[in-house]
Amino acid sequence: MRRRQFIGLVGSFAVMWPLVARAQQPAGSLPVVTLVNARRADAAIAFIVEFRKGLSQTGLTEGRDVAFEYHWLDGHYEELPPIMGDAVRRHVAVIATPASTPGSLAAKAATSAIPIVFGVGEDPVVLGLVASLAQPGANATGINFFASEIDSKRLGLMHELLPKATRLAVLVNPDNPITAEATTKALNDAAPGLGLQLLFFKASTAAEIDAAFAAFADARADALFIAPDGFFASRHLQIATLATRDQIPTSDFAKDSVADGVLMSYGTSIADVFRQVGVYVGSILKGAKPADLPVLQVTKFEFIINLRAARSLGIDVSPSLLARADEVVE
Repeated sequence: MRRRQFIGLVGSFAVMWPLVARAQQPAGSLPVVTLVNARRADAAIAFIVEFRKGLSQTGLTEGRDVAFEYHWLDGHYEELPPIMGDAVRRHVAVIATPASTPGSLAAKAATSAIPIVFGVGEDPVVLGLVASLAQPGANATGINFFASEIDSKRLGLMHELLPKATRLAVLVNPDNPITAEATTKALNDAAPGLGLQLLFFKASTAAEIDAAFAAFADARADALFIAPDGFFASRHLQIATLATRDQIPTSDFAKDSVADGVLMSYGTSIADVFRQVGVYVGSILKGAKPADLPVLQVTKFEFIINLRAARSLGIDVSPSLLARADEVVE
């Protein structure tokens, strides 16, 4: 049952992008935009629809006005330096890093000249990406979507949903240290007031996610908190399948996991982040300077509960909590 209308997938795709999909136009015929994200290609189709939608709002079309090359890392953050180095050597027109703090930091480290349009879950001023939100001041601007800043809020919702859970496993990605550290700090600050004991686990590959779930069982964790991370988001089906198998109540930032069987999620719309990054990329291609485009902050957050999963787990969801959910999966 939907409590709020969400943006649907527009159009269809017959082709999956490889790890790096380069534009087919002759070199030099169109400006080139390098887009980098931690997800797998097949986990990003709906986001690219929104990115192209944002680009079209500026009157530009991929293939006609601009060529794109897509780099889908599938969690291989170690590939960022060579990707950025190659983009800088070829003097691409814009580097876009929607929903990727590691990608955004790698781009900023690689160039002070090429425009960068980022999407980060942490404060971009603290990250050193911009001088201020209102006046970025250099070659980077973009979107702050508050992934890490709302960790404590998501923990509170999880505690309200699972008041008897006291031993909470937390899964972080050590290959994304900025986000992992931000999540660790936010949860450590919030947990004592909620009477929660936190057990931290690490995973950066599909095999390590499998191993982590075995460790959760050995530690007798009552519930699981998935840290916001692009790689984890692209592994939503694996995470949901393991959570269902092990009957462990799980909270995620990515709403895709809830549709697959995870108990709840709380976070912003990453599709909206991709769309707005597309708008800013188009604006820059038409002459705007990143220094003059203020960093935007997301204000819409989605709380989703999987009532079917709750019933399977023997969890009674209070009417007041259901009333606050933006979407309930039944």
